Amino acid sequence: MARPPLSPSFAQTGRELIFSDYGDDEEKEETDDYGSDEDDDAVELTTRNDGGPRGSVFALDEEREVCELLDRKLVLFVSLLYMLSFLDRSNIGNARIAGMETDLQKTSLPRRSDWYEWTLTAFYLTYMTCEWLALLWRSLPAHILVSSFVLIWGLAASFQAVATSYPVLLGLRVVLAVGEAGFAALPLYLSFFFRRDELAVRTGIFIAAAPLASSFASALAWLILRFASLGPIAPWRLLFLVEGFPSVVASVIAWTRIPDGPESASFLSRRQRRVARLRLLSDSNPAHDHQHHHVLTDPVAWLTAIILLLANMAYASLPVFLPLLVRDMGHGPVMAQALSAPPFLFSAVVVLATARLSDRLRRRTAPLVGHALASATGYALLAAAPALRLTPLLRYLALFPAAAGFFSVVTLVITWNINNQPGRHGQGVAFALMQFIGQLGPLVGTRLYPARHAPFYTPGMSVCACAMSTVAVLGLVLRCLLRRRNLQMDRADGEKLAEERERLVGQDVAATKTTAAAATARFRYML
Repeated sequence: MARPPLSPSFAQTGRELIFSDYGDDEEKEETDDYGSDEDDDAVELTTRNDGGPRGSVFALDEEREVCELLDRKLVLFVSLLYMLSFLDRSNIGNARIAGMETDLQKTSLPRRSDWYEWTLTAFYLTYMTCEWLALLWRSLPAHILVSSFVLIWGLAASFQAVATSYPVLLGLRVVLAVGEAGFAALPLYLSFFFRRDELAVRTGIFIAAAPLASSFASALAWLILRFASLGPIAPWRLLFLVEGFPSVVASVIAWTRIPDGPESASFLSRRQRRVARLRLLSDSNPAHDHQHHHVLTDPVAWLTAIILLLANMAYASLPVFLPLLVRDMGHGPVMAQALSAPPFLFSAVVVLATARLSDRLRRRTAPLVGHALASATGYALLAAAPALRLTPLLRYLALFPAAAGFFSVVTLVITWNINNQPGRHGQGVAFALMQFIGQLGPLVGTRLYPARHAPFYTPGMSVCACAMSTVAVLGLVLRCLLRRRNLQMDRADGEKLAEERERLVGQDVAATKTTAAAATARFRYML
């Protein structure tokens, strides 16, 4: 069976991935489902200038088909899991104004008015201290990790429905945080399948699931408040049960649906698995794969961590407080639930569009800074609402850029962090560091909207406006640092790359190992 011809657009790129001359996969006898180690050793990355065939190549159409399958079978499923994760994390805000606050305050000892804030704080303290679980993704099978994490948080989320007091609810939120902290390394997992310039849109897809989850929680809470008030179960308990139990079901499905890597993706054919592995060679850096100690002193890792910390002040607070904020604009509990959905739906669309544009341009700075400033503007308007005498409608509209801005910033900074670590192990350490430092933000965010600051919550809005403005400044600082490093590496390389390519044109496959090593060593930071 002949291989598909190399597409003209692929030939024009001058880059081909070469299979050793052992013929078609269909004709070659396989030793197992994924091919032998000798097959892997026989595969090399080379640069060709003539566009002609040499050995057997995979075409651009094949690569595109593999990406589409990964998007349909993997990215959409993990996005669903992330939506369930964020739903179970943030629906406590909807439950609060659906009667939870009144019911649990009656039975909670000691008596205190800030039990709700302490419940949120306990979640994020646990979430932060369990960020080391991200390191497990490099050493344990992904299907085991994902299934376990989803089951843990699914059970905890479901049992919130039977909480009898705030201390019980607080304990369940701690368990919920353990499961969700382990699952937070999902962008790192996606880097097993996608190249650096493909990660933002995939990260954007599952981050967009967060505002979708919040809008779904608001819509469902509206329905439950309208129709479940006459039933035997309190509406807020039914809300936790209906939104928590699907995660338990999803954990069972994840055991068989989640591949550990490209080589174990059951929805890909043998050849497609090989293509999925080979396409990542041009994006890998074997020389740095086991170098990770430098990450703890790397300003790039720390700057992305601080950006996430600041963005998380808004990211962690608005979803759980938005129903309250909307209610304090003069709406009843039922209408407040309904009006909480549109800002999140708008945010989901903006996140997807931003991520796609960022990947297409191979740039992170401009969209990150732009959205940070848009979010800061929205929060500044909310903070100045009493002085400007803004109507409730204008205050509500200011929520849209505020929410869309910080959701987009979180998407971009997570991707940027992974993009700019050349080694696989370095990516894991940098991601864990970013998540640990970043989760300090929610500890502040959960305290931004105390009842005494109602109905405008000016101090909290001012803090978020300052935080997002600082994100914009740090984004520009990070770009300057990365550009300086790229220029230093360019000067160090000089004209060696062009001379080496010219010298190696036409050499045998063995010589292309040198080319591959040289190509992968020339890592450049994404700006």
